[in-house]
Amino acid sequence: MERRDARLTTRQDPGRLSPCVCNTLRMASRAVTQLYDDDLRPSGLRVTQYSILAMIARMGEANLRQLEDTLAIDQTTLTRSLNLLERDRVIKRVPHSDGRIKALRLTSKGRRALETARPLWARAQDKVLRELGTTAWADAQRRLAHLLRIAVKKRKLSRGRRRGNGVLSPRLIHNARSR
Repeated sequence: MERRDARLTTRQDPGRLSPCVCNTLRMASRAVTQLYDDDLRPSGLRVTQYSILAMIARMGEANLRQLEDTLAIDQTTLTRSLNLLERDRVIKRVPHSDGRIKALRLTSKGRRALETARPLWARAQDKVLRELGTTAWADAQRRLAHLLRIAVKKRKLSRGRRRGNGVLSPRLIHNARSR
């Protein structure tokens, strides 16, 4: 392999992307996240927090597992974000019929924060869509959804094999196939 083919993105060559799918997606994600965070700054929320609050608002009430699955966030990252949102009193834990489940709802402060952040989020969204184009975004979204389904399915299958010494549980197989 020639040396220039192995070269990653540098300051001298900003248009060159990594051949690694994961690295390129993470680079794009960080840059887009920073754009949204910049626009959301007046609300006091980061885009990750906004996404969590918007999902809880949409669902009315959500538990940890629902948020993990819906937002495709690992439990550690989600728990850290939820703890900060709870500390800031924008969400609260509420009783659930299954005592083992931690249900979450927006507080009135959380609803106000979301109301303040929505137009700021919309401004960031419009910036990106104006540059990218709605047709290109629809195509990218379709492709990314496919990539997400593949990654989630492969990860669940892989985790099931490690836990069960190569034997997959019927529930795990069903869940992976239904995604």
